[in-house]
Amino acid sequence: MKSGSLVRLEISRSLRNKKFLFFSVLYPVLLFLIVSGSQDASSRVGGTDLSVPAFMMVSMASFGALTAVLMGNSERIAKERESGWVRQLRLTSLPGRGYVLAKTASAAVISLPSIVLVLAAGAVVKGVRLDAWQWLALTGAIWAGSLCFAALGVAVGYLATGDTVRPISMILYFGLSLLGGLWMPATTFPRWLRDLAEWLPTHAYAALGRSIELGDAPHARDVLLLAAYCALFAGAAAWLYRKDTLKA
Repeated sequence: MKSGSLVRLEISRSLRNKKFLFFSVLYPVLLFLIVSGSQDASSRVGGTDLSVPAFMMVSMASFGALTAVLMGNSERIAKERESGWVRQLRLTSLPGRGYVLAKTASAAVISLPSIVLVLAAGAVVKGVRLDAWQWLALTGAIWAGSLCFAALGVAVGYLATGDTVRPISMILYFGLSLLGGLWMPATTFPRWLRDLAEWLPTHAYAALGRSIELGDAPHARDVLLLAAYCALFAGAAAWLYRKDTLKA
C-alpha cells in the first residue's frame, strides 16, 4: 500500500464518522457563536487591540483544528494498534514513516473545513473585517500550525492503549486549550498562570493568528516555540513507533 492510498482511505473513514465530523467541524463554529454572544467589533478584549469576535474567531478556529488532529489521530491509532490493523500494514510495502505521515496528512486535511467555517462565521455573522491577504495568511497559519498537534496525536496514539487513550487525550486536549488561552484570554489569568501559558504550544499557536489579525507578522518567539514543540512531538512519535514495531 502507498502513502497516498492510505491518506485517501483515512479521509474517507473520517468523513463517514458523523460524530467525529460534528465535534471537529461543526462544534467549533457553534462554540464560537455562543462564546462571542452579542459582542461586536466595538467590544475589545482587555490587554489586546482586538475585538472580542476577532479574538475568539482565532481561538475557536485553532480549537477546531486541535480537535481534528489531536483527538482524531490519537484514538484512531491506539484502536488500530489493538485491532491488528497497524500490524497488517507493516506486512505491506508501506514504510513506517509513510504510516505516520499519512495519519498526519489526513488529519490536517480534515482540520481545514473547521478552520474555514469558523473564519466564515466570523466574517458573515460577527462582522469581522480583514484584508484579503490577512484571511489567506490566517487560514494558512492556523492550518500549518495544526501539524504540531497532529504529531502529538500520533505520539499519544502509540503511547496509550485503547482503554487509556481517551482520558489521556482529553486531559491534553482540555488542558492545552484552557491554559493556552483558547477559551478565554490569557490576560485574565493570574500572573503565575500567564507566565506558564506563554510557554505552551497552544498559546503560541493562537498568537500566530492574532498577530496576523493586527496586520503584523507572527512573532519569531511564537514561531520558534511552536517549531520546537513540533520537532519534540514528531521525534516522540517516531521513537514510539519504532518501539511499537520492535514489540510487534
